[in-house]
Amino acid sequence: MDAPTPAIDIVAATFFNSVKQVLESSTKQNIKYSTTIQSIPRVSLRPDIGCFVQFSGDYNGLCVINFIGAAALSLYRGYMIAMGLPEEELAKDHTTNEVPDSIGEMTNQIMGHTMRMVENKYNLTSFFGQPKALALNSSIVLHPENDYNDNRRVVFIINDMHRFYLELAMEKTEFISMARKK
Repeated sequence: MDAPTPAIDIVAATFFNSVKQVLESSTKQNIKYSTTIQSIPRVSLRPDIGCFVQFSGDYNGLCVINFIGAAALSLYRGYMIAMGLPEEELAKDHTTNEVPDSIGEMTNQIMGHTMRMVENKYNLTSFFGQPKALALNSSIVLHPENDYNDNRRVVFIINDMHRFYLELAMEKTEFISMARKK
């Protein structure tokens, strides 16, 4: 009998698909992700833009998305152009306030999409707060109060050029299906 898949890997795969779907739809850019999920010792906010949001409910965790400046700027510009803003009016540097604000909004959409997908498939609900996106000069290790010993990272690539990273921490849990008999 195969060992059950840890819930963090199920939720991570759901996040990866959500990131791809939401960002491709909202930025009109091609988003790919690595076929390798990394197990990591801890999650961190990293330069140049780090965004984090905690979720809790039937399953609990922390999502962090880290962007190099060029990746954040590319997503921001694609997002704004897709909404009809003229290119000449857009920020040209990732340190401009509009870039982290837009990253936070896109992360909010990713979180909503992911939570709905998990709820639809597993009938489990979690809620999340407002994502916080920050321009950073150095890394910040996050230590949630909960015991999140399972951590994952996946690499995303925008238009085969710019990379960004999703890191996920969750409490140790398994999703065990209880098939209903008719």
